[in-house]
Amino acid sequence: MNLVPPEYLDKYKVSQSFDRVAPTYEQWAILQKTVGDELFERLQWLKMAPQQILNVGAGTARLSRVLGQQYKDAYLYSIDISLKMSQIARKKAPQGDSKQYFICADATQLPVADDSIDLLVSNLMLQWCNDIYAIFAEFARVLKPDGALFFSTFGPDTLTELRHSWATADQASHVNRFFDMHDIGDALLQVGLSNPVMDVDRLQFTYSDVKALMKELKQIGAHNMTAGCPRGLMGKDKFQAMLAAYEQYRSPEGVLPATYEIVYGHTLGKQQLKEPFAPPSGTVAIPISQIGGRRG
Repeated sequence: MNLVPPEYLDKYKVSQSFDRVAPTYEQWAILQKTVGDELFERLQWLKMAPQQILNVGAGTARLSRVLGQQYKDAYLYSIDISLKMSQIARKKAPQGDSKQYFICADATQLPVADDSIDLLVSNLMLQWCNDIYAIFAEFARVLKPDGALFFSTFGPDTLTELRHSWATADQASHVNRFFDMHDIGDALLQVGLSNPVMDVDRLQFTYSDVKALMKELKQIGAHNMTAGCPRGLMGKDKFQAMLAAYEQYRSPEGVLPATYEIVYGHTLGKQQLKEPFAPPSGTVAIPISQIGGRRG
């Protein structure tokens, strides 16, 4: 099985992009903080006290710092493909904390022993990977049989306004493509992870104009890095056509929306625990077996 998005992501470009924005990343990464906080809240469902925690795609490791406060006795390993992100994460770590480690590595080749991790978390990283199956196979390898994985990623409806507006200007790739929840669920099952459960949320941010949105995307390293994206200077006419098309989304309040589809998931290692999760009352969780493929 090989689940590769329609447009191939250039890993070198991804790494270099995040290197460039690392010094100011946290002041711009409001979306990442918001989703990371929600992912952390979901960890309260976990009925275990993890001793070995791995954060993959940690960035500047804000979530790792929060995890370190919650699980004070745990060893915490933060991995990111960007060297500068990892360096800044180390500088931001609590002084004297000998249980936090920061590593620059590719998520498909984790420098971690088999069956060694109690809890693996990944916040908004999976969308930067070409083969979701390879990523989850690697996660399954390092997780203990009774370990747990909690993750978030972007769904296909992310930045739908920007994608549709560009489509009116030309046929080139201008917005990254994202995995469907059904495909993610299939990959989890294929690698043998137990009892995967997923759900979707939607967040909407507003901007005065499209240029403000595009500036924010650039400041968090999230501009388009597919192999099919345009090279060289963008024609002024095409750019203006995109701006004009985006105006159809302007609200009565005079702002432009940008929608993010957030896919959350949690699953066990390859051996099921007895009642490892305790979702709060009123929470609706969707087993993978009940998720239908995206239609349309």
